[in-house]
Amino acid sequence: MLRISLFLLILFFSLSVNSQTKKITAIKAGRLIDTEAGRVLDNQVILIINDTITAVGSGVAIPKDAVIIDLSKSTVLPGLIDCHTHITFQPDGDYYATMFRESVIDMAVKAPAYAKRTLDAGFTTIRDVGSQAFLDVSMRNAINKGSIEGPRILCATTFIGSTGSHGDLNGFSPFLDSKFPPEMSGVANGVDELRKLVRYNIKYGADLIKFGAGAGVLSEEESVGNPQFTQEEMNAIVAEAKMWGRKTCAHAHGTEAIKMAIKAGVVSVEHGSFIDDEGIELMKKNGTYLVADIYNDEYIMSEYKKLGYPEKILEKERLVGKTQRENFAKAVKAGVKIAFGTDAGVYPHGWNAKQFAYMVKFGLTPMQAIQSATTQAADLLGWSSKVGSITVGKLADIIALNGDPLQNIALLEQISFVMKGGVVYKSQLVK
Repeated sequence: MLRISLFLLILFFSLSVNSQTKKITAIKAGRLIDTEAGRVLDNQVILIINDTITAVGSGVAIPKDAVIIDLSKSTVLPGLIDCHTHITFQPDGDYYATMFRESVIDMAVKAPAYAKRTLDAGFTTIRDVGSQAFLDVSMRNAINKGSIEGPRILCATTFIGSTGSHGDLNGFSPFLDSKFPPEMSGVANGVDELRKLVRYNIKYGADLIKFGAGAGVLSEEESVGNPQFTQEEMNAIVAEAKMWGRKTCAHAHGTEAIKMAIKAGVVSVEHGSFIDDEGIELMKKNGTYLVADIYNDEYIMSEYKKLGYPEKILEKERLVGKTQRENFAKAVKAGVKIAFGTDAGVYPHGWNAKQFAYMVKFGLTPMQAIQSATTQAADLLGWSSKVGSITVGKLADIIALNGDPLQNIALLEQISFVMKGGVVYKSQLVK
């Protein structure tokens, strides 16, 4: 009899605790953008239990004990996703002073503010594609624990590059190369070294692998587009990552580097500035995503000279900017899969949504631009079951704004409400 009574007491206590921790929220949405169907629904109710969406529709009954959030005068859509960020840094001082006088500790001090700005801008999930000293992993873990506020982060950890490449330190004394242990530099050559470095990154927290298939802009190596790994090396990086259950993306501006990366099996090409017709066809054939940062040319050309960046870098950007946008338009017209990615960190965090207007200008409809940062981005991340739409069973990542972004896409730069995982982080609602 005593055992039965004890069991009932424990059961009652368990049920009592569960009922106390069960949080029910009901959002009244005036206009809801259904990113899966590409349509707008009026007067919807979104029911949320704890961090998960449990019901969506015009006839959803609101429980008596629900917390009601009235967004009936707003446009509501799923939290946005940026597939190409560098959350641990941004240019905020002289190029050479930053290079020689700041350390990874300075970056760690500033990074939480960048994460908060990103979340407040409506981006509830990001893919961070290159960080020093595993700072992105520390940021991801701190956000997941609730220690700091920011978006969900999928980390690439260290950018993998060859000796002398865009991923290496160029134009400076070789004595500066001892900044980190060799493995943490991200520099490797040959199949065996590269496989080992992929394993090293995964061991210390990488959710995906990023490598430099070709040259780049914001470094002092000579070329902006040449391949910087062999086909065999790229194949090895992708194969090793796949063996460990990780996707791979490739930094590539140059025509041949893009095609080599696609052939190796990357899930996305970042930048893609000089892609040609053959590369476009390869992307379509392989289902490869293009993640093109077509806004940041504006910021680089207006601000980087003031920040003391070398003329060599500015000249490379002049070569890339216009061509990248023209080729983005060609890729869109051809039907290449597009995912939203800004390279935030090259310009200030929190400005991510400025890219939407450029995506519309260069070929996407407003709905397609929104889908690139929701359903398409979620597919690229492999998180379609978690995020990307306001759908039953998905995480309650929900944002809202005043006005209609399908009529004026730039309104996405003015997010008034942000919820991530059922928790409200920003609320500036129209009364």
